[in-house]
Amino acid sequence: MREVFFEGAGGPEVIRLRQAEIPAPAAGQVLVEVVAAGVNRPDCIQRAGLYPPPPGESQIPGLEIAGRIVALGEGVETLRPGDEVCALVGSGGYADYCVAEAALCLTKPAPLSLIEAAGVPETFFTVYDNVFTRGALRPGEIFLVHGGSSGIGSTAIQLAKHFGARVFATAGSPEKCDFCLGLGADVAINYRDEDFVAVVKEKTGKKGANVILDMVGGPYLQRNVQALAPDGRLVQIAFLQGSKVKDFDFMSVMLKRLTLTGSTLRSRPLAAKAAIASALREKVWPLLDSGAAAPRLHATFPLDQARQAHELMESSAHLGKIVLTTGR
Repeated sequence: MREVFFEGAGGPEVIRLRQAEIPAPAAGQVLVEVVAAGVNRPDCIQRAGLYPPPPGESQIPGLEIAGRIVALGEGVETLRPGDEVCALVGSGGYADYCVAEAALCLTKPAPLSLIEAAGVPETFFTVYDNVFTRGALRPGEIFLVHGGSSGIGSTAIQLAKHFGARVFATAGSPEKCDFCLGLGADVAINYRDEDFVAVVKEKTGKKGANVILDMVGGPYLQRNVQALAPDGRLVQIAFLQGSKVKDFDFMSVMLKRLTLTGSTLRSRPLAAKAAIASALREKVWPLLDSGAAAPRLHATFPLDQARQAHELMESSAHLGKIVLTTGR
């Protein structure tokens, strides 16, 4: 089979393609013939040498796949060869075949192609766990997501809106703001021209947001605290502008009774990720099966153009998801 690998740490120029042996599933796992694999920001961070796979995982990038099951590991009883699934994987997705934990395989939503389904697992697992479990977003609350036109952002807008929140999103251009509004956002804020703190305060009668999902960090940390309502929750899932800030004032955290939390997904125990998968089957898969929610694909690239896919990801010019296809 073919697989993508990184020839050392660096920019997109270190991406290579090679031939490799097809892996075999262990107990509790399945082997998937990959039709498509999602491209995510953590893949770029891994390529730069800053986000290594957890111990025991493949060095091959790729955190989400969709395809057909071709082999079962010992003890797998709920899946069958030929089943069309999408799956969250610890690594190895950028390949013609990939091993996945059976507990993290989800049936392909009926309206979606396998290429579209490859854009589901990473973002939907991440958003559901962080917004609704950690952030405890409730119907009627105010939700703010930064980077609303990204894969995470586009998913967060749809799910938060469906579950009854009033949704605010930041984005970096009028086109991206229109994209967010088209997904269901009530208010889209062009962060290049507007102060999101001032807009959120104005549009909520000075109350602020109940939950903020942030991937930016850095200078946004203090501003997020300012934008939160009393008893608000800030959920951090990345730090694109750094995880360290000077002169951070925690007084508002105490006075407004704020909760600051966050998580990573890749290194979590299998049981924790399986619990998220179970919640998705119950709460979110009906939305995907009915077409009420769907990943928004911006571009697809063949597997041998993974470099171009990473270049697009790092340009931040995309609206929604980027996916690699194997031609299978």
